[in-house]
Amino acid sequence: MLMLAKVALSLGVTAAAAGAYVFHEGVIRVDVDEHRDGGTHVHFWVPATVVSTGIHFVPQEKLQCVAQNVRPYLPVLREVSKELERYPNAELIDLRDGHDHVRISMAGGRLHIHAVSQDGDVVHVTVPARVLRDVANEFEDRRPGV
Repeated sequence: MLMLAKVALSLGVTAAAAGAYVFHEGVIRVDVDEHRDGGTHVHFWVPATVVSTGIHFVPQEKLQCVAQNVRPYLPVLREVSKELERYPNAELIDLRDGHDHVRISMAGGRLHIHAVSQDGDVVHVTVPARVLRDVANEFEDRRPGV
């Protein structure tokens, strides 16, 4: 009985440590709601670690192709991602055009993008700012000629 308790405790500690590692960078959240007949409703949460780790599993030639395409924007993405981390709570953009509304802000170190269309469709995306920096750095490391 004591051996079974030790095994259960070991499994529990391992699961807790794995969970802490997976969620240490935060969560990417995507919510899309189309308010019309046949409209889609998509809601998912993904640990941000999946993006950072997943880049390492992309075939080298595919990643280099993408890095080549985004190369002109990498310095901007890298600097913006660094600056976003300096302002963990700030409103960046709040635009209204008739019934359309787009709001981009930082809250708790996460970039929030919230858009509402005239039809009432809602898109909400939340991404930890650190993930943007990690992606920019990874593309910089993989660009051709480096």
